[in-house]
Amino acid sequence: MKQTYAIVGLGRFGSSLLESLIDADQEVLVIDKNPTLVENYMDIATHAVIADAQDEDALRDLDLASFDHVVVAIGHNQQASILTTILLKDIGVRHVIAKAENNLHARVLDKVGADQVVRPENEMAHRLAEQLMTPNLLNFIDLGDKHSLGEIKIGNLRFANKTIEEIDIRKNYGLNIIAIRSEDRVVITPEPDEIIQVGDVLTVAGETKDVKHFESLVAKIK
Repeated sequence: MKQTYAIVGLGRFGSSLLESLIDADQEVLVIDKNPTLVENYMDIATHAVIADAQDEDALRDLDLASFDHVVVAIGHNQQASILTTILLKDIGVRHVIAKAENNLHARVLDKVGADQVVRPENEMAHRLAEQLMTPNLLNFIDLGDKHSLGEIKIGNLRFANKTIEEIDIRKNYGLNIIAIRSEDRVVITPEPDEIIQVGDVLTVAGETKDVKHFESLVAKIK
C-alpha cells in the first residue's frame, strides 16, 4: 500500500532509506538544510526541499502533519535531532521515527515523544551476528514478547521427503509453518500433506528460542 513519507536529513541513513522507499514505489519528501545534498537527490525523491528542521514555521509550511510517517535521520547533531523530534510532535505529526546515535540519545528521543527510535548500526550488527551464528536462518524478524519469524533452510536429511504432518513441527518444535519456498515453488499456509525437501526454505513463527533451536537441528546434513 502506498503511503507518504518525509525524511529529515540526507546523510547515509536518510539517503539509503529514501532509495529503498522509492524502489518500493512510495511517495517521499526529503528535507535538508544543505543545498548540495538536496540537489543531489532531487531526481530521486518525489519532492526535495531545502529547509532547517529546527524552524517550526518551516515544518508547518511543509504540512508534515499530513504525512503518514516522518523520519528524523539527522546524523551526529543530537541537539538538532531532539529539537526536530519535539517540533514534529508539537505540530501534530502522527508517527515520528527518530535515528539515535547511542543509548542516551535513544532514551532522550523516547522521552520527548518519538513514536519509534532506531539505531541502524546496532540493528545491522545484531542481524549480522545472528547470521554468523545461525547460517541457515536466512531472515529473522523479532516480533516482540520473545516471539520471532524466521526463514530457515532445510539441510538435514532427517527432514527430507516427509510431510508436515509426519514431522509435526507444531507439536515437536513449537512452531507454525507460514510458507515453504524452493527454486520452483512457493506455498503459502501449506497443507499437512505438503512434502518438505532438503533445500526448501521454511518460514516459521514461534518463540525465538524455538526458532533458533529448530535452525540448529535442520542445518546439519545427516
